[in-house]
Amino acid sequence: MRRITILALCALAAIMLEARGQQPDAGQKPAAGTYQLKPTPKTVAWGYYDASTPPVLRIKSGDSVEAQTLITSSPARLEAAGVPPDQVEPSLRDIYKEVTNKGPGGHILTGPIYVEGAEPGDVLEVRIKSIKLALPYAYNAFRPGAGFLPEDFPYARMKIIPLDERKMMARFADGIEIPLRPFFGSMGVAPPEASGRISSAPPWIHAGNLDNKELVAGTTLFIPVHARGALFLVGDGHAGQGNGEVTITALETSLIGAFQFVVRKDLHLRWPRAETPTHFITMGLHEDLNEATKMAVREMIDFLVTEKHLTRDDAYMLSSVAADLNITQLVDGNKGVHAMIPKAIFKK
Repeated sequence: MRRITILALCALAAIMLEARGQQPDAGQKPAAGTYQLKPTPKTVAWGYYDASTPPVLRIKSGDSVEAQTLITSSPARLEAAGVPPDQVEPSLRDIYKEVTNKGPGGHILTGPIYVEGAEPGDVLEVRIKSIKLALPYAYNAFRPGAGFLPEDFPYARMKIIPLDERKMMARFADGIEIPLRPFFGSMGVAPPEASGRISSAPPWIHAGNLDNKELVAGTTLFIPVHARGALFLVGDGHAGQGNGEVTITALETSLIGAFQFVVRKDLHLRWPRAETPTHFITMGLHEDLNEATKMAVREMIDFLVTEKHLTRDDAYMLSSVAADLNITQLVDGNKGVHAMIPKAIFKK
């Protein structure tokens, strides 16, 4: 009788887990509304965003996910640059051995995550709760034909850079230390279904490879939704980066991030936006740097009119006297410019 009771309880627990959408393959935690997602050959999309990609995890609006991402490099290349074999993550080796369904981009993206209730026209609010280093090293590299100065550097080089998590410093060279500000270079949702599979390299209306160094822990990213469930992907971990990312790489590493996802049906955006504890951020993404800059300014004007109730004339003038324009990156096909306006100027 006792054995039958235990079996019945086990069966009931299995039914409850299934009903909650918890999937053992994704490795999530049993706690309500909180999940873990680790990169495996079955839980990544390599080099693409695509509305037809099956989700590896289903969650509800308001749920949180701790997602781990992998460094964007092959194990062989890391070892050739001096990384000891035992410091190359086994999951990276597994993915390089087993994943054959690759897109045109180079990023290994964890996901996609399906958020129930998200529909085209909504906005996915991505609250970045924490970001942790997963490796004691990063790399920076350039290669022929890539980066901002390919004509000056027509060869390849990779540099392994030790990371000191206790000091939160990268030891670039003797006498040169770089403060760490970890962030995910790529956070995005599926593009419109009609776009099909697109490369993970250029950022666009789905966000994706924004390479925006302001998106550290404590910030929030707002992404327009283009496919049911949003289908969020994350990857391209950076321990730090300079605006521009001129070699096409930053301090590339593996990261672990905690995110909370909220479906916003009260917002309707054309392009991604963000909010830090101190600033509001609008973005422009275009192959032409001037056009990207105009987009960032127009988005800032739209934000000030819609959210701060300024006239368009005042919004334009306030953008000139209070907003800072920054080159996000210059090397990902679509160049990025972001405008930042401080919250402190708004007294109400």
